[in-house]
Amino acid sequence: MNVKISDFEPFIAVATFRSFRLAAEAAGVTSSAMSHSIRQLEERLKVRLFNRTTRSVSLTDAGHKLFESLSPLFNHAMDAIEAINDYRATPIGTLRINAVRLGGRYRLAPLVAGFNKDYPDVRVEIIQDDNLVDIVSSEYDAGVRLSDIIEKDMISIPLGQPVRYAVVASPEYLQTHTSPKQPQDLLNHSCIQFRYPGGRSYQWQFGRDNERIEINVKGMLEVNDLDVALSLALNGAGISYVLYEMAEPHIHSRKLVSLLEDWLTDLPGFYLYYSNRKYASAAFQAFVEYIKNHH
Repeated sequence: MNVKISDFEPFIAVATFRSFRLAAEAAGVTSSAMSHSIRQLEERLKVRLFNRTTRSVSLTDAGHKLFESLSPLFNHAMDAIEAINDYRATPIGTLRINAVRLGGRYRLAPLVAGFNKDYPDVRVEIIQDDNLVDIVSSEYDAGVRLSDIIEKDMISIPLGQPVRYAVVASPEYLQTHTSPKQPQDLLNHSCIQFRYPGGRSYQWQFGRDNERIEINVKGMLEVNDLDVALSLALNGAGISYVLYEMAEPHIHSRKLVSLLEDWLTDLPGFYLYYSNRKYASAAFQAFVEYIKNHH
């Protein structure tokens, strides 16, 4: 028996309205087309579903049995479709965002706090992870990374201004070490290296006028977390290269000294990125628009 679920839609309509004309109007077809669909279904099932007269339509015993069985299923299906429509039309549901720790803390979190006030029915999950995660296969709605490690086929939106790093050391360290005057002097210092999860060491970047310099610093200490690098600098272990926002309060309190300030330059910052979302939920669309308007 070659019968599809869609073949029962005309039956449900006629059984509900008890009228071919009203069922046809609701479906946007002619009465003859509706009658033809019912005849085809009866032929496939090899059972009569309706008693017809010129003035009325009633269900046969078989028709009653079928309607009682199918009606709840179709109602549940329509409820499910309505729920999906709510996701398309109303900002509700959950957004999952994978973010590197610094991008999540200093760029994403303030924006999400504002978004949450405007859209309290949207739950936002921020998962901080410095590994290069495939956001599509891991079922994230979006990710936050530095621009130079985002795949080219992703759509990206800047989160705030470009980033600026600070080169810092404690007063105690500088009591026994001469302050560097130019980036190359760092090669004679104990520098706290940062290594990406993939194993690549981060080169310290400097710029002045039209000159750009990258220094592969040396040192006996290596970390994969800039919070640890900052803590080591605060404790006199050497010179660290961290986001300026991280070091700023300690510079103001004179627990750290800012070095090579004339050589520090803006660098490409953090971006929100996501795959092509042709049929994105209303919640995701609202989030992207909020980021665009507030970054």
